[in-house]
Amino acid sequence: MTRGFSDEEFRERVARAQARMDKAGLGALLLTTEADVRYFTGYLTRFWESPCRAWYLIVPASSDPIAVIPSIGAALMRATWINDVRTWPAPDPLDDGVSRLAEALREVGGPVGLPSHQGTVARMPLADLEAVKAQSGLTFTDDRGIVAGLRAIKSEAEIAKIARACAIAGRAFGRVGEIAMPGVPLSRVFRDFQRLLLEEGADWVPYLAGGAGPEGYADVISPASEAPLVVGDVLMLDTGAVWDGYFCDYDRNFAIGHATDIQCAAHARLVEATQAGLEAARPGVRACDVWRAMADVVGTGEDAGRLGHGLGMQLTEGLSLTAEDQTTLLPGMVITLEPGIETIGGKIMVHEENIVITEGAPRALSPLATVDLPTI
Repeated sequence: MTRGFSDEEFRERVARAQARMDKAGLGALLLTTEADVRYFTGYLTRFWESPCRAWYLIVPASSDPIAVIPSIGAALMRATWINDVRTWPAPDPLDDGVSRLAEALREVGGPVGLPSHQGTVARMPLADLEAVKAQSGLTFTDDRGIVAGLRAIKSEAEIAKIARACAIAGRAFGRVGEIAMPGVPLSRVFRDFQRLLLEEGADWVPYLAGGAGPEGYADVISPASEAPLVVGDVLMLDTGAVWDGYFCDYDRNFAIGHATDIQCAAHARLVEATQAGLEAARPGVRACDVWRAMADVVGTGEDAGRLGHGLGMQLTEGLSLTAEDQTTLLPGMVITLEPGIETIGGKIMVHEENIVITEGAPRALSPLATVDLPTI
């Protein structure tokens, strides 16, 4: 599979953004986050881990984007389809790109739309944002949800990258028996599972969570402890592995030594709930309707919480499968189905799959688990 995207795909993304900007009366979009900048440019680097540098992309109403970035990133940005790349020697404590960004925005004109809804951030110092507003003399407003709306509908090329990440994780899950056994600390299982993911082709593993216990686990976000696995435990591993900048996000449960009746029953109910979510996930259906289909199976009602979310360049993006989310599912959306169930004594088990919404039935991107809880 080819890495990256064609220049034409990026131009189509910009054209769709500009059509929506025209309807919204916006003169420019100002983008500051890794995923938003990469969506329009293809600029893929881990250097965003450095918090002392800000990166900016301007999408004008009728011309190609302008990158305003630290000089250390110039060579890589110029290797993309972006031709207008303006730099400064960052970090500069006196003027960290503010004057260059304000100048570029003045050339383009406003109003300037900045993603401002739930799940977004402005990745720049607040003082610099206020300075850019003042120096540009332009009106700043929200982006009317334009960027999130575009990113929610994946192209076939994007979906293929997510599917590849899912396949990589599937191969790694198939090898868990090599690393997880009685007496092995959970922390070592976590480290070794990341190794398996890399061996199977992941570019990196930004996210790995899980848990283990006799009838479930207390939560699904805690760091791994040094406690060893014991016979009768159920082990869960939940991974967000990346291939070419796109995430998978799904989990698997395993019984250690032997499975108990409680574990088997919970796992079967989770798979049933996932199937209910699959059957409900059709274009035109709301996120809350898919949530309801799964919540009714796991039996937790309004307390079920979020049972899935959007997926793509970020581990979680876009809609949430909750009782309140009215987002309408559309073909091209990639989402997770993530029901959870309480087992006994406050312990839980969760299950997660990745799917893409199509014109008809959704297509599974992760290799769907069977009703039987695997034992290692």
